[in-house]
Amino acid sequence: MFEALGRVMYRRRRWVVALALAFVAFAGVWGTGVFGAMTGGGFEDPGSESSLAGELAERELGRGGGDVVVLYSSDRLTVDDPAYAQAVEASLAGLPRDVVEEAVTFFGTGSPQLVSEDRTATYALLTLAGDEDQRTAGLEAIEDDLTAPGLETQLGGGTTINRDINERVSADIARAETISLPILAVLLVVIFGSLAAAGLPLAIGVVAILGSFAALRGFSMVTDVSIFAVNVVTITGLGLAIDYGLFMVSRFREEIGRQPDTETALARTMATAGRTVAVSGVTVAISLAGLLIFPQVFLRSMGFGGMSAVLIAMLAALTLLPALLAMLWPKVDALSVRPWLRRVFRRRERVVDHRDGTEHGAWARIARSVMRRPVMYTVVVTVVLVTLALPFLRVQFGGIDERALPEGTESRVVSERLDEEFPASERGPIDAVVTLPDAVDSPAGAAALQAYVDEVAAIPGVAGAAVSDAAGSTARVDVAYAGDPLSTDARDLVDEIRAVPVPEGGAALVGGQTAILVDLLDSLASLLPWMALFVVATTFVLLFLAFGSLVLPVKAVVMNVLSLGASFGALVWIFQDGNLSGFLDFTPTGFVEATQPILVLAIVFGLSMDYEVFLMSRIREEYDRTGDNTTAVATGLQRTGGIITSAALLLLVVIGAFSLSGITFIKMIGVAMLIAIVIDATVVRILLVPATMRLLGRANWWAPGPLGRLYRRYGIRESDGIGASGGDPAAERRPELAGTR
Repeated sequence: MFEALGRVMYRRRRWVVALALAFVAFAGVWGTGVFGAMTGGGFEDPGSESSLAGELAERELGRGGGDVVVLYSSDRLTVDDPAYAQAVEASLAGLPRDVVEEAVTFFGTGSPQLVSEDRTATYALLTLAGDEDQRTAGLEAIEDDLTAPGLETQLGGGTTINRDINERVSADIARAETISLPILAVLLVVIFGSLAAAGLPLAIGVVAILGSFAALRGFSMVTDVSIFAVNVVTITGLGLAIDYGLFMVSRFREEIGRQPDTETALARTMATAGRTVAVSGVTVAISLAGLLIFPQVFLRSMGFGGMSAVLIAMLAALTLLPALLAMLWPKVDALSVRPWLRRVFRRRERVVDHRDGTEHGAWARIARSVMRRPVMYTVVVTVVLVTLALPFLRVQFGGIDERALPEGTESRVVSERLDEEFPASERGPIDAVVTLPDAVDSPAGAAALQAYVDEVAAIPGVAGAAVSDAAGSTARVDVAYAGDPLSTDARDLVDEIRAVPVPEGGAALVGGQTAILVDLLDSLASLLPWMALFVVATTFVLLFLAFGSLVLPVKAVVMNVLSLGASFGALVWIFQDGNLSGFLDFTPTGFVEATQPILVLAIVFGLSMDYEVFLMSRIREEYDRTGDNTTAVATGLQRTGGIITSAALLLLVVIGAFSLSGITFIKMIGVAMLIAIVIDATVVRILLVPATMRLLGRANWWAPGPLGRLYRRYGIRESDGIGASGGDPAAERRPELAGTR
């Protein structure tokens, strides 16, 4: 099938390129409109008790707590001065009522919680109209009007923090691209050996990214899509485009030297490397599809974006890339830098002794060393990876608050000042929305509500409980807590409050910041095993169909678990424990944000399988040709070691720039992926996988008789004759990629 596809791409190359250009134009115009349709946040479970509590309270009582905090302060006036009150009231008086539903101030309520201890600062709570996007737009509309003459004005609150996070993410993406693209361009030229060849993966990357934006805009028409999906689109789209481009161009250069014409070389490239790209793309997409199991908009959006980027990159690599190779050859090596590279790296080149076919060079030496000492490599690498994973055993999961923003960000400063300078707010991080059988202003309703409030207030650890809003038979009870609202103790309080009985015929839904985190953790814990089962089962089936073995899929999963465990251990050591916080410029919180390891799990599992498929495909090809497991493993490592490490290096450049993000949880994703890819592309794929395959011998390829027949009939196999190149033995050992050493 893939060989036939290669011939079609050769014969219809101009049509394919023309259609690709039309698609890029459409996606560039229509797809980029997705940025106006994306939402922020999306970390909560919409079907959880805390979400239902928020919906009920907003419907019956209105939204409480304020969306925007306007902090006023002075170095010469106190709130008792008439000029102070006049300045604050003047700044709020002209706000449009269709934007600001309510403004609560000290001067209107006399509440001592709204005044700092030295009485030089106060804050107003603004409740904005509309949904999250409308509130953000409303904030931007009134932001400049909130300045009070003679006073310093700072903005904070939930809507402001979310707005600042979203804007910082967008700015970080632009900065990451500015930093990474020049470095990436230089490395592409060095690795591909010519300017023309280096442009091919970038073309695939542009198609993948713009096509993913178009797909996300389509998804946004039927469901919410988080703005954070842009990050995963950029990383996976560009990263896999480079991977696939490197693998395809490498094999095409190898085949062009042994086939009689360009069409046959392209067909052979598609039958081998094209098949590998297809298997890899589907495998990575399946891993990211596991994110769709979760109800959180953040994770589902990452799944939508990642799957779109992977599948479009795969399709572009199987259609546009071979068409471009057919059109460019032999100019694909135009503007070559290989002569310069030979002079610079002449002592590191891989050399083939044409008298006996023996390969010399770094990868040949590594392959021979691993084949001679498989037990040593297996034991040492496994012990190191397990040791790196040990910190993950004490992981503490938490949520997102203002500390995700860089120090000095205005909305974060406001939150910090409220905690340090003001009395504890009566509105705590936990609230209960109580529905009674009687109206709350009736004697029976009032007595029942007070009994519930008293029982909640008596729970050890609760700093106070009071009714903040009431209407009809519904009331909101605010529960104060003096400590960190995301701590384990605070989460335990939520469980205790939920256990408090309500009067017969009534009900209580517990919500608030702490309850949202409790429900998030419960949701992730209940669905994570199903995600793992789906990803592992489908990957197992796909790898069996690709390689005809039951052993290799099991080994692939174990290898991925080892590399992921090491990266998760590093995640705890860095972000939970705070090590390297100064170097990486973030504020440690004592926990790891709960959704990020799941996202890293999906992305890294897929990328690890990408490298696994690259390596196993070449080993299987050599095994089919020679029937010798040791030779196949050694040759497969020699042929793909440079490709895997080069692909990983290029991907690290893309990801590394995102590690510079000012948003802690985006930085966490970047750092975790950096560590995982470094470990996976070096010690795991280059040392541990070949060593274990050397130990397993022919058992690597074991499958029971019925399954073996199933593979021979339905497997994703290469075309007949692939592997027997038809060329001389020396040609069979030519370098994978000129300029790559």
